[in-house]
Amino acid sequence: MPFEPGRSGNPVGGPVGSRHRQQLNGEFIAALLRDFRHGGPKAIERVRRTQPAAYLKILALLVPREHKVEQSNVIKNLSDQELEDMVEYLKTSLEAQARGSVRVIEGTIEPAAATAPPVIESSQRKNRLMLEADTAVGPRERKPRKVPSPPGA
Repeated sequence: MPFEPGRSGNPVGGPVGSRHRQQLNGEFIAALLRDFRHGGPKAIERVRRTQPAAYLKILALLVPREHKVEQSNVIKNLSDQELEDMVEYLKTSLEAQARGSVRVIEGTIEPAAATAPPVIESSQRKNRLMLEADTAVGPRERKPRKVPSPPGA
């Protein structure tokens, strides 16, 4: 039985007071957000320092109690024909990608003098914290930043 144009599926309407309850919920959440922005982070820090048990309980309440994980093997449910079609599709798409992205450059290799590449100094200051950052294994190796060459070079 289709609905008539301009009429909802529930001619009686929603439960009495539901619109006011929705408005109240929205206003209450907006007020909580304003209050949290004003003093929330300070309050959380104070609770963390003075009542660590309550702080940890709040954190535990934020974590879901149980997490349902279901494993399914979609490939086992496929027929042989569907698997063959998938393999053929993958082969053709990989071939198309290879044809579109491979560029052949012809030329000869000439031996060059063994010289070190020029060192380019960056105009930005080095981040001292990152230069001195160590991990549990040892100092972190950082790759030098690539500095774009000036136009016309």
